[in-house]
Amino acid sequence: MGKRTLVTSALPYANGPIHLGHLAGAYLPADFYVRFKRMREEDVLFICGSDEHGVPITIAADKEGVTPQDIVDRFHEMNKATFEQFGISFDYFGRTSSPVHHETSQDFFKVLNEKGVFKKKSETQLYDEDAEMFLPDRYVKGTCPHCDYAEAFGDQCERCGTSLSPSDLIEPRSMVTGNKPTHKETEHWFLPLGDFQDDLQAWLDSTENWKPNVMGQVKSWLTQGLGDRAVTRDLTWGVPVPLEGAEGKVLYVWFDAPIGYISATREWAQQQGDPELWKKYWRDDASDLIHFIGKDNIVFHCIMFPSVLMSYDGYILPKNVPANEFLNLEGQKLSTSRGWAVWLHEYLKDFEPDLLRYVLGIGLPETRDADFSWKYFQDHVNGELADILGNFVFRTVSFTNRYFDGKVPEAGELTEEDRKVLGEITRLKDEVETCYETFHFREAIQKSMTLARAGNKYFTEMEPWHLRKNDIERCGTVLNVCCQITAALSVIFDPVIPDACGKLRSYLHIDKTGWPDIKEQTLEAGHPVDKGEILFKKLEDETIDAQYRKLEEQTRQQDEQQPDLEPIKNTITFEDFSKLDMRVGEILTAEPVPKSDKLLKMTVDIGVEKRTIMAGIAQHYDPGDLTGKKVIVVANLKPRKMMGIPSEGMVLMAENPDGSLKFLAADAENGSTVS
Repeated sequence: MGKRTLVTSALPYANGPIHLGHLAGAYLPADFYVRFKRMREEDVLFICGSDEHGVPITIAADKEGVTPQDIVDRFHEMNKATFEQFGISFDYFGRTSSPVHHETSQDFFKVLNEKGVFKKKSETQLYDEDAEMFLPDRYVKGTCPHCDYAEAFGDQCERCGTSLSPSDLIEPRSMVTGNKPTHKETEHWFLPLGDFQDDLQAWLDSTENWKPNVMGQVKSWLTQGLGDRAVTRDLTWGVPVPLEGAEGKVLYVWFDAPIGYISATREWAQQQGDPELWKKYWRDDASDLIHFIGKDNIVFHCIMFPSVLMSYDGYILPKNVPANEFLNLEGQKLSTSRGWAVWLHEYLKDFEPDLLRYVLGIGLPETRDADFSWKYFQDHVNGELADILGNFVFRTVSFTNRYFDGKVPEAGELTEEDRKVLGEITRLKDEVETCYETFHFREAIQKSMTLARAGNKYFTEMEPWHLRKNDIERCGTVLNVCCQITAALSVIFDPVIPDACGKLRSYLHIDKTGWPDIKEQTLEAGHPVDKGEILFKKLEDETIDAQYRKLEEQTRQQDEQQPDLEPIKNTITFEDFSKLDMRVGEILTAEPVPKSDKLLKMTVDIGVEKRTIMAGIAQHYDPGDLTGKKVIVVANLKPRKMMGIPSEGMVLMAENPDGSLKFLAADAENGSTVS
């Protein structure tokens, strides 16, 4: 048994089903890694579970007119079953509404409170008088103070990505009643993250091989300086604060959800009949902790949760947090509210898990946002799984079955071509192994397919269909080589397409699936080989067209139920409007802003002068396409700094219901006023 590794995937909110974006971010790459580790016979434990607290749960319950418990019970069971059907091989899938989780997270709070880690202070928060409730951040909308987006939530602006608090919003309004909230004093406990800044920096400096996108985001937070973060909030749904006088207060979900990894591990240990076994993975320096998450969870897993673990003392810190970027769908941002998503449980009604595991795997958003389309899916299933891997395997086993009585033929003297292609097994095995260890899963899968390509090319060039007629001994040698490659493929691809590899090994009558079993010589002469079935069938256009129709129908139905258009804002006077100085401008230059995946820095000619203007449109437009574009600029907006760069105006844009942005423009001279 090798070294010990604890792997976690971000706890999915139990307020909806799993979609492709979730898979590509935190679950599929973790499963690749865990399956590989198990094949290495290492001690690896894979933990996940449902995040059942927080405002998204209560919002979903409010919409349906049911209790939060009804929501989490439904989606916990649904998502757990879907993960199992798809082959995500969790060792334990827990839930944060369990008694063990409540006990564990309350223990963390009490220990930190007794140590004097928290700051307790009063603050004024937004309060809805009609609803008689303090408003959680996601129950408040208003204008973002950084990019002027009018529909920013109280915790984050979804346009520019800036983290916010409800008090930051301009003209906030309650999502419960639509009223303007009042301010009311309340008391909460805060984790002073600034107290951990030096320790966090020292720990991060000691880590190795972290993704640049992860470390860049973390260092940006540290550079700005860490402040106090509330660990409690005024809600009725969640883990109750375990102190007298704290009625009506629960632990903030950012605090209790990561502790769910620990509570789930405790529950797993109880299942094993050894309640103390969890400590081997969490409180032993010989263990490695790896968090698989999406990029929206980086700060929580690299700053906040480590601070909590440091405070408690005795827990290991993450060795790596290989966070992925976001997955788009058909060139657009995934949107569950618009029905613009591919749900995993729906996918499984139409296709085998292995097809999506492979196609998502070769296109994972490991360092930048990626895109999934049904045409992309079809092309890679047909062009690689069917035409390369499936074709080679079927030709090998069917030819062996037909002309060599279903037995691996004897290998005669090996030629240079034979030795070269067999050598690819060892070479690619080592390279794939390195890729898995360093979290380069796309490359691992591509190199695995390279072995299939090499086998396919070798089979075609050797032409065994000719050799069997005039040199049966040489034909047998070629088929022996092909059988060895096929056996290697049945193991090297197992982390990615386990169902297909299991079928293939059944055709080859082999049981071993360990990484050491990937060898240049696996099958002895005379070993039985069944013809089997074709592993992968090509996807016809009609099949893919049906998926496009399903996607269109989803969005149509969602639009009919909830048109995603912004409501008319409060009435203003003509005098209010006349204060705006809007001018026609022309973009002269546009460039990305370092350390920001949202902002572009533009130089705009507004006739009377040239202005530097920042805009959160980097995910919508390529900077190279903006030069010469006519725009309308609010020229008398007070300048403000964004990422340290002064922005001297605002470019007006329209947002479509699908989230895409369009410039407002006028065919007039630069500097012309708009009225």
